[in-house]
Amino acid sequence: MSELAQSPSPSANQPDARARDLDAALRTASPPEIIAAALREVGRDRLALVSSFGTESAALLKVMADVDPAIPVIFLDTGWLFAETLAYRDTLIDQLGLTDVRSVKPLAADLDRDDPAHELWFSDPDKCCFIRKVEPLKRALAPFDAWLNGRKRFQGGVRAEIPVVEADGVRLKFNPFANVSRDDINAIYALGKLPPHPLLASGFLSVGCMPCTSRAESEQDTRSGRWQGRGKTECGIHTMKTS
Repeated sequence: MSELAQSPSPSANQPDARARDLDAALRTASPPEIIAAALREVGRDRLALVSSFGTESAALLKVMADVDPAIPVIFLDTGWLFAETLAYRDTLIDQLGLTDVRSVKPLAADLDRDDPAHELWFSDPDKCCFIRKVEPLKRALAPFDAWLNGRKRFQGGVRAEIPVVEADGVRLKFNPFANVSRDDINAIYALGKLPPHPLLASGFLSVGCMPCTSRAESEQDTRSGRWQGRGKTECGIHTMKTS
């Protein structure tokens, strides 16, 4: 595994082929091993972790901090986040010793043009997600060659078949928690003495923007409280190319 991650191959400049090579090598690797391999592959200055600081985010942030707390963390501040999420972000930054958390906001010009009444979340949630999440993430990832995220197969839906490593346009996309279980997440919280998200106790099992987040209908589907009744399950940052 480490030899593949450290040594250049004929596919090194071809993201699709390189992603397949890395996915094969890391298929059974642990989350820390996957993060360490990503670091070896592109270097700290070219690797970012994207976090919502949501209900399960502390687990991946803890694992990353144990590997290297200086890896840049991108946080999308959409303008619609719960105050509890912003406070939780600050708590985790302090507790985990994260040294490079970058809060990225949507462009004011886009909001003025497309959402002057702040009701786009209702009339066109896909477009709202695009200008508040997808476009800001594209800008934030511009300096990076690879990124880490916290998707898990047990979350179901389009996430049920995610690989450990995939190509995202010209970038590599690492999914260190692809293989973890809910029990694994709970164990990371317990061993790391990580605080829960403040809204978790109120039934919010997955937390995003305020207008589009409800209490979950089932503990078996933690994302059932996102965009309830809208036929929408993803904001777009994992279904649209970021480059």
